[in-house]
Amino acid sequence: MKKQPLKPLDDALAELLALAAPLPGTDTVATFDADGRVLVQDCISALHVPPQDNSSMDGYAVRCADIAAPGTVLPVSQRIAAGSAGEPLVVGTAARIFTGAPVPAGADAILMQEDCEAVEPGSVRLNAVPQPGQWIRRAGEDITRGAVVLAAGTRLSPAELGLAASIGLHLLPVARRPRVALFSTGDELVMPGEVPPDQMRPGAIYNSNRFFLRAMLLRLGCEVTDFGIVPDRREATIAALRDASSAHDLILTSGGVSVGEEDHIKPAVESLGRLDLWQIAMKPGKPFAYGTVGNAHFMGLPGNPVSSFLSFALLVRPFVLRLQGVQEVAPKSIAVTARFDWPRADKRREFLRVRRHPQGGLELFSNQSSGVLTSAAWGDGVVDNPAGQTIAAGDTVQYIAFSDLIS
Repeated sequence: MKKQPLKPLDDALAELLALAAPLPGTDTVATFDADGRVLVQDCISALHVPPQDNSSMDGYAVRCADIAAPGTVLPVSQRIAAGSAGEPLVVGTAARIFTGAPVPAGADAILMQEDCEAVEPGSVRLNAVPQPGQWIRRAGEDITRGAVVLAAGTRLSPAELGLAASIGLHLLPVARRPRVALFSTGDELVMPGEVPPDQMRPGAIYNSNRFFLRAMLLRLGCEVTDFGIVPDRREATIAALRDASSAHDLILTSGGVSVGEEDHIKPAVESLGRLDLWQIAMKPGKPFAYGTVGNAHFMGLPGNPVSSFLSFALLVRPFVLRLQGVQEVAPKSIAVTARFDWPRADKRREFLRVRRHPQGGLELFSNQSSGVLTSAAWGDGVVDNPAGQTIAAGDTVQYIAFSDLIS
């Protein structure tokens, strides 16, 4: 067979994202239950937050003009707790006030209670001279009425949920969950629990890919149907694909995307739809398949666990997010100092498993093989190393945290 040219990772991702039209249909969910979901329309505030000027401290609301010098004693005219509204502040008096309580009309500063002391019933000594506006949170300081608080396409996190609640939204319109069919291919695969380690047949391995791929899909908000392990037979593969395509948006497989005699994915998918086999210029990971089966997208990942893990993180994850309407899907890298040498430049773009060192910089896992899943569990991210690039200790490299790749 004619050898395929390597496709740059960025080009492959751009092609995939161009095919990832947002899924039809939306859900309306309680704000309590919207973590990880993606907004389909802007959230616009109908009020100021905070709704009125309020105190950011426990203390006394005062008029600055009434306090010429430290030690001034004023009568306390009222007490204002959070959730209550005070009366306009009488000239020459102070109001006892608590954090979050509305500032009474006429007051222009708050003196925190550490700067005050009760001297007799109904009076307070003010031991500092306040500045206008001191310890006052202004109405609309956080959010102004009519502002777009959360934009369509935002993937909701705990902070965004709190923000939505702060403007009174108890229901949110979100993209529906992608429906994903997941299966593995390979007669060598065995599920944990089915066969004890000491009874494994020669050549058999436990199916680790199925576990981390399912977990990563669930973290992306997908509804996952696990089709299990499909035998290395074309008829069985075709049957699984046909069944999966009927009610799913994406079919995801691991293994079987090379061109060996026992790899039946390509002819099986082509019998039901279309398929392109790509050779991606990334390491680990190179074989990758994209196609369609009926109305479902199809993606095939390599079988080696680290290759499968990183191919998912760098290609499938952005695709699944774009299906839900997220526009910013590329992981963010930061510049960090390497504490290791990498003298072997590769023609492919490399993703080296590393972790942050307690004294700063990054240390490298000793075995970077695509079959060593320990490297991903040990590490907290990868170095995105350009093709043809060596690394010496002290060099600045681009680091991508796993938290940006698997959440």
